[in-house]
Amino acid sequence: MVVKKDGSRQPFDSQKLLKGMMKACEKRPIPMSRLEEIVEELETKLQERPEKEMTASEIGQFVMERLKSLDKVAYVRFASVYREFKDVMEFKQELEHLLKER
Repeated sequence: MVVKKDGSRQPFDSQKLLKGMMKACEKRPIPMSRLEEIVEELETKLQERPEKEMTASEIGQFVMERLKSLDKVAYVRFASVYREFKDVMEFKQELEHLLKER
């Protein structure tokens, strides 16, 4: 189960997550098999938890970490939607943060 920001719960939907990741990775040199591996890794992590629940923010953080190491452009795309960037300045700040990490 996924615990949403508003406290509601819904079943984990691996296809929904995969679609979001595919959108972030559009026109990037990332094999589909790698995205599927990330989803499988997350599903395994969720199944191993005793409470069988994970917050939406934990899922988003998990995916962002994996995308960040895989492809910075895909990471920023995913983060912009997941973190709900309000304007270009938030986008710019994230890019600056990435550049500092180099």
